[in-house]
Formats: sequence, C-alpha cells, structure tokens
Amino acid sequence: MIIGTRGSKLALWQANFTQARLEEVGVNVELQIIKTQGDRIQHLTFDKLEGKGFFTKEIEDALLAGEIQLAVHSMKDLPTTSPEGLVITAVSYRENPADWMLIRTDMLEKGALFQLKKNAVVGTSSARRKAQLLDYRPDVQIKDIRGNVPTRINKLRNGDFDAIMLAAAGLSRLELDLSEFHVVKFNPKEFVPAPAQGVLAFQTKAEDLPTRRILKQIHQAEVAEVTNIERKVLNLLDGGCQLPLGVYCEKDSQGNFHIWAASAKTWDAPVKRVNLSSSTSFELAERVVEALKEV
Repeated sequence: MIIGTRGSKLALWQANFTQARLEEVGVNVELQIIKTQGDRIQHLTFDKLEGKGFFTKEIEDALLAGEIQLAVHSMKDLPTTSPEGLVITAVSYRENPADWMLIRTDMLEKGALFQLKKNAVVGTSSARRKAQLLDYRPDVQIKDIRGNVPTRINKLRNGDFDAIMLAAAGLSRLELDLSEFHVVKFNPKEFVPAPAQGVLAFQTKAEDLPTRRILKQIHQAEVAEVTNIERKVLNLLDGGCQLPLGVYCEKDSQGNFHIWAASAKTWDAPVKRVNLSSSTSFELAERVVEALKEV
C-alpha cells in the first residue's frame, strides 16, 4: 500500500505512525511525499489562499488518480465533505485535543491572565484561536504566523513573537523540548479546539474495498463517534478551516455526550459559547448550531 503524505516533520510522523499500525496487521507500506498548496505558498495567510483544503487537495488528487491508495491527514485540516469518489474510511486514536500557548520567559507577568504581559504579540493564523484569545485578552496584538511547527518555534525563539499558539497534539507527537518557554496548557472545554483536533483521518477511494477492509482493522470507532458530531457542527455552519469555530465533544462512562462550542462571525467579533449534554448523539450537532445562532 502506498501512503500519500505531506513532507513536514509532523506529517511524516503521522504517516510513519500509520505505516507502523498497518505493518502490525501484515501490510507492506511505502510513503510518497506530496507538496500541497499550503506547503508551497508560505507568504500568504490562509484567508488569502483560494478554496478549501490547502493541505489536502493535491494528496486527494493523487488518491483519485490511483497514484496512492491511502491519504493520511490531520482531520482538522480536512473539509467536511470529501471530493466525489473519496471517503474517510477510518480514524486514529485522539492525541491531547487542546491548544497550548508557548510564551518567551521574558514576556511573563505575574498576576496577568495566562501570565502573559499586557499588549504582547501572539502568533497564530487560526481565526478560531484569534477570536477566543481576544475574548480572554482583548489587549493582545495578534500577528499571523506560517510554517511548520519547528519553524514557528524558531520564530518565537528569535523574538518575532512574544508568544505563539499551537496544537498540543503536534508538540506532543514531535516530542519537542519546550523547556525554554512557559507553556500554557488550555482546557479544551474553556479554549475550545478545532473540530477533530488531535485525530488522524485515513482517506481512500470509495470503490477501493480491499484497502477499506484493511483500514477497518486500525479504526478507532469511539473516536469517530465524537469527531463525527464535532465535524457535523462545522458542516452545518458551512465552515471551512477559516471559520472562527471551536467544537469539542466527550462521551462519558455512562454513554452520555458532552459538547462545548465557541463561535464568532469573524476573528475580531464577540465569541458565543455553548455547552450541551445529551444521552444520545441524535440531533446533538443541530442543537449546538441552533444555540450558536441564537442572538
């Protein structure tokens, strides 16, 4: 089986992880690195790039062309509707879904929220992170940042930013040494992550039944149960990855679903927060959307 992947350290970690899981069930796997629009165009912010799926389209094209049999994506980067002929066949375990803020130690201020100095310059290109951060700290100066995880950390180290926002999942998976920074580990129920953050999606051709059968052996059904709800909220709001929307869902030991959502019309608009619980997933996403739309 040939896996298509981006070439960043994190994407390669994800592809190698998948390769190891598949080899455990007896599949020979090789990796093929594919450059995406998001990799090639580094000087523009995401809202200036055309269309959706900045980090997925070229990989999906290779899948449709039969050049690869499997695409491994960060699920949060995937549009909620797959191109015709493609499906998400399986998902991985969920790494820590939270966002973390890395702060330069000379930018700390005791007593301040997050211990972050007043008017600090924080790097993020995510409309969702911008909106929620400004909701907590309206004084913060937001500055767009691009590049893979190590590149962003170097920009922080070099003083381009006072702090940066990143997904805990990527930092944990790359096992990076963060000891030179102060790390704020947000609670995903308070600083709500992107739908399906921390989860890998395994995408195949819909008609490729042999590959789909193999992937069912590494599929995490309990993860899919909650990420399906999170992504349905995104889908119902017709949002791409630039919609300022966070959705996080958990299922407790009694089988009840608990969901937290935070949404804004634009990154610099007020944030609306919703928390709902239900004994069933039926129409839970619809109820969240309804509550978010209430003025």
